[in-house]
Formats: sequence, C-alpha cells, structure tokens
Amino acid sequence: MTNKYTMRISRLTVDKLGVKLYDKVSAVIAELISNSYDADAKKVSIYAPMDQYLASKAGGKISDKGLEVKIVDDGIGMTPEEMQAFFLVIGAERRTDIRRGSESPIYKRKVMGRKGVGKLAPFGICKTIEVVSAGGEKTSKEEDGKTKEGFLTSHILLDYDDIVAKDVVSNDDDLDKPYEPSVGHLDGTLSKKSGTEIILKNFNYRRVSNIETLSRQIAQRFGISSRTWEVVLYDNTKTTADVDYLRKVGRFDVTTMPNTRILFQKSGRGDLETIGPDGNVMTDIEAGFWHESRFYELTGWVAYSKEPYKDDLMAGIRIYCRGKIASQTSVFNRRAGFTGEHSIRSYLVGELHADWLDEENDLIQTDRRDVLWSDELGAAFQEWGQSVVKRIGTLSRNPQRKATMEVFFETGDVKRRIHDAYPSEQENEIRDKAMKVVEMLGRTISRGEAEDTEIVGDLTDLSITLAPHITLDESMREAANQKETPMSTLIGFLRTARIAELSSFGRIAEDRLKVIDRLEALKNKEDTEEKILQNLIEDAPWLINPEWAPITSNQSLNTLRKEFEKYYEKKTGTKITLSDFKNSSRKPDFVLSNQEGTAQIIEIKKPSHKLTDAEMDRIVTYHDCMESFLKDEANKDISKFFHDFHITLVCEGLALKVARNAAFNGYIASGKLTHINWAVFLSRTEKVHQDFLKEARRQKGFISSREDLDNDT
Repeated sequence: MTNKYTMRISRLTVDKLGVKLYDKVSAVIAELISNSYDADAKKVSIYAPMDQYLASKAGGKISDKGLEVKIVDDGIGMTPEEMQAFFLVIGAERRTDIRRGSESPIYKRKVMGRKGVGKLAPFGICKTIEVVSAGGEKTSKEEDGKTKEGFLTSHILLDYDDIVAKDVVSNDDDLDKPYEPSVGHLDGTLSKKSGTEIILKNFNYRRVSNIETLSRQIAQRFGISSRTWEVVLYDNTKTTADVDYLRKVGRFDVTTMPNTRILFQKSGRGDLETIGPDGNVMTDIEAGFWHESRFYELTGWVAYSKEPYKDDLMAGIRIYCRGKIASQTSVFNRRAGFTGEHSIRSYLVGELHADWLDEENDLIQTDRRDVLWSDELGAAFQEWGQSVVKRIGTLSRNPQRKATMEVFFETGDVKRRIHDAYPSEQENEIRDKAMKVVEMLGRTISRGEAEDTEIVGDLTDLSITLAPHITLDESMREAANQKETPMSTLIGFLRTARIAELSSFGRIAEDRLKVIDRLEALKNKEDTEEKILQNLIEDAPWLINPEWAPITSNQSLNTLRKEFEKYYEKKTGTKITLSDFKNSSRKPDFVLSNQEGTAQIIEIKKPSHKLTDAEMDRIVTYHDCMESFLKDEANKDISKFFHDFHITLVCEGLALKVARNAAFNGYIASGKLTHINWAVFLSRTEKVHQDFLKEARRQKGFISSREDLDNDT
C-alpha cells in the first residue's frame, strides 16, 4: 500500500528558511549531518562531486549537470508514520516533544536540532530533495510469496517548484496550504538496515569545495569528540583507486603558540576551574559568568595560534551549543583601538561550549552565524568574553614576541650571518653587541615582517654595521672613567675603530652593488624608459664615477642649473630641462653632477640605442652654451664654483654621419667628452665596488689575524 504524505508549508517559509539562509554547500551538508547525529547515527557518509560546480551557467542561464549529493547514515531512521509526524512538520519544537525528548534514544546525545527547519536547508542549493528512511522496530511482511524481515521504509521526493507553485495559485491570505510530496518506489518496503539516505538533485549554480577544504569546513562546524561518531567524505566522481577518493572528517585542530592557552574545564572534583598558560589555576577569570542569580558555565579553551589566520575557518573563537557551531567571534564585539588589537585579530583562536545558548531563550540565529548579543543574557556573555580577550592579550604578549623573534632569526639566518661577519674570538664582544641590536630591532616588527627576507636582511645588515661603533663607544666611556688607560686598551680602540670603519664602508659597497644589480636588470628590459635610468643616475651619480657623491643637497649646482636654463633659452630660443632634484617627474635632457669645480654633464641613452645626428647637434649646442656661460662676466659668482665642464655619454654606439662624427671625435680628443657603452659602464662600476668590498673584508680579516698573533705573543 502506498502512503499519502502531506506537508503544510508556505512558499515564504521555504524561501526564508531554505534559499535565503543556506547558500553554501558545506552549510547545507552540515545541517543534514546534525540530523543524523540526533538520529543516533554512528557513521555518516557524504557522496559529492568534489571541487566542481553542481550546475553550469552560460548567458545568465543555469543548466543542471545531472549530478547528485548524497548523505547516508546508519541511524534509527523513520517509518512512514514518523516521516509524516516528524519530518514533514516544519517548525516543530523537537526538545519539548514528549515522543522524542531532548536526548537521542540510544546514545543519550544532547540533540542539536530545535527549530525543526534544518530540513529545508537543501533548498538553498537545489530544487529536489529525495528522502529514503528505514526505522522503527524490526518487522516482517509477505512479499512475493516470501516472508521478509526488516525495517519499514518511507520514501518521498520534495520539489521546490511544486511547493512554490502551490502557493502561487492560492489567492487568499492563508499561505499554509497542504503540499503532497511525491512518493518513491521504496515506500512501504522493508530494509535490512535502519538509517536515512538523502539525495539532492537539480542544483543551483553552487560549487562544492575540494575534499580537503570540505573536510575542514564540516569539522569546523562540529565540536564533537566521540567513539560512536564518524563522518566520511567520498568524491563520487572518482574511483577507490584515486588518492582523494575519501577522507575522514577529524577534529578541527589549530596549532597554538606555546604558553598562551587558557583552559576552562571541570576538575576531578566536578567543579569548574580555569587553568592558565603556566598550568596553574587562575582566580581572576571564571569558567563562566553569573546572570540573574544563575551561573552559566563555559568549557573549552582560548589561545594564540602559532601562525596568522590562513582562512576564515580558523579566525577567532568558535562557540558551540550541543556540539554544533553557534557563532564565531574574534573579540566578542569589542570596539577597535585597544592595546594589542592587531595581534588579537590575527592570532586569537579558541573553542567554547555553551549548551545553554538555546535552552530557555534561543540566542542562536537561525543560520547559526552568530549569537543574539543584544539579548540581556547575550550581553552578559559578551562582557565575559571581552574580559577573556583582554586577559589573554596580556598573557600572550611575551610568548608572541618570542615566537616572532624565532621566525625573525630563522628567516634571516641571523646568527650565522653575524658570526660570519665577526668570526674571530677577539670579536666576541662585537658579536654580542650585534645580537643585542638585532634583537632590539626584531622586537619592533610584526610577524609578517619577520617572514620578509628583505626586511630581516636589512635589519641584520644594520646590526652588523652598528655593532663595532657601539662597542667602541662603550669601551671609550669605560676608559674615560679610569684614572690611567693601559696601552693595550688604546690598541684595542684602534682595532675596533678600524673594524667599525671597514664595516661601514663594506655596507655602503654592498648597498651600491644592489643598485648596480637593479641598473643591470633595467638595462636588460626592452621597455625601460630613459627617464627611469636618468632618475637612477640622479640618486646614484657614483654609478658614472665612484668618486662622485650624491648631489641632492648641492645648492651651488642647483643655482647653476637654474641660471643655465635661462641662459640657454636666451641664446638658442629653446627651453632645456636639466635634472630637477625636487621633482623627478620632469624628464631631464641632461643630468648634472659636480667634481672639484667641474660641472659633470651626463647624457644617458636607452640600452641598444645609437646616438643620432640630431642628438649630437644637441650635445654640440649644449657644449657651446655651457662654455660661453662659464666665461660670461655676469656669471662670475657661479664660475667660482664651476670653472670647467665635462660631458659623459652613456650610449651603446654611434649612428653619425661624417660631419657629426668629426665633432664627436674632436670632443673626445680635447677631453671634453667621454663615451661609455653599457657593458663597459656596468663592468667598470661593479668591479670598483667589488674590489672595495673584497679589500674591506681582507683588511678586517687581517686585523683579526693580527689580534690572534698578538695574543699568542
């Protein structure tokens, strides 16, 4: 006999409690898993097409791909009578129903469900829900002339479009009209095993996470640890031979920073206690709070994670009610601007259990995304949480700094670099100072900065450079306080001073080699603009000549620039732009530098570019104007600083005709022009600084060797 099933539900209910609340596959699956938990299932199996969309979308039109998501459990199941009485009644209060109660019948689990609307969650991702469930007492019946034993099966199909259409044709205000789901072919038959199977079909455009992520998503939503409970994921698009065919859902574990965990638990005596990071009982924070003469207990833990949040799943403290997530919060709505806020919002994690959240007043939002903090009880819980956040921020400050420092030293291989810089036994004191400086600098940076090799490298270099200067300063202060200073102390001063000098110059050479590397990279890029190269020479004129110093503060050179621009325009009728040291957005025709009273004029052409006749004409005009400018009586004050000039051309080659080529060679012969191609330019500049760095290290090694020799003597 085929059963007749009836569901009384309105379109608005399906829309608000299904489609609007549950739009993620993981959230829908979690709702169905919680139903299996309440049904005393020992195992729940999830079959889904992992890491793909359940439907296709083109031109705004969604097309079903014929895929299925299946949730199968071995729980107590439902007979046809129970299907009608319980599953098809929407919004029934489960825990106050004397036929079922607030605990599961076999394992006495505190049931998660209360509102009776989770069964509508699948309509957030699909339009067809098929339910096959076998339950009740084992029975027997005649089928095909044989007596069979098993559990009585109920089998229905719910269709979203049919439910909605039922209300659309109803023109009165009573939207609570009966809906009769389709009856499946297994309805009324016997099953060898009890349990429930829910098949979802006809999907919206939703994506299933990959099996690893889905496992974490489900684990995060349940705070259950039991030998009688297991959830297993299967990729129904793969075979058993594939690596990611199945995965067991484990506990949602977060690796925490040592010495930061606060534990809220029941002691061996049965009373609640709070255990601090040091393993001792804390008396300033209770494992719960008082509200209106009742104590609301909380168990679980809060701590700092070892790593910053890698995704939203691990961000903050997860709050569970009866083993199912009710909320996730990082600071319990504490206002911004408090001490240690950045660290807390990036590292605070935890797991709290509050089974009272939906006992008397239900403080959990229907979609289980948050707690109703505006309620008086919710506000009291929030106040307790904020006090815990403040306390753990204080307790975790030093462990977090220690962890950041460990990352800092590991990222930059700091100890080895300092030892390599000062390897001699006589340099122990300098090494110690370098370590102290680098530790001081390391305490000022964030965890993210401590993982940046460039930042850590720069701070380590700075510490290596400063260490001998600090050592020398402290030694001189100590000697100044003595009545007589031994000659050996003075010799030590000289050695330390020499090491300090060489370290400083060595740092300068290393920094300059980095600039040379950047220049070479720019040279090798076909789309590098001349302006970028000119700006680089402005900031580092020593690239042309290692003896030239930075020129940004040379006021006499700036005066020359301004006055010559006026003079040039007056003579030629054409405006010229020289390098403006305060406005690098202007494209200079030439770059100026200064060396012992000689104005150095630098013309830079793009790599691979060859000098044209028109460009040579500009150099000739510039040469003639500069020569007359310096000889003009009106510019005698400027001539005091610049009595001569010289032109340096950085250019790959020449494309000059006879006349311009003769002028070019004439300037070369007179010493007024120097031509450097890019290969010579880079190799010469790099060699000078490499030799300097090598010599600085050799001299430093020589000093260390002399110290060893003196000590042996």
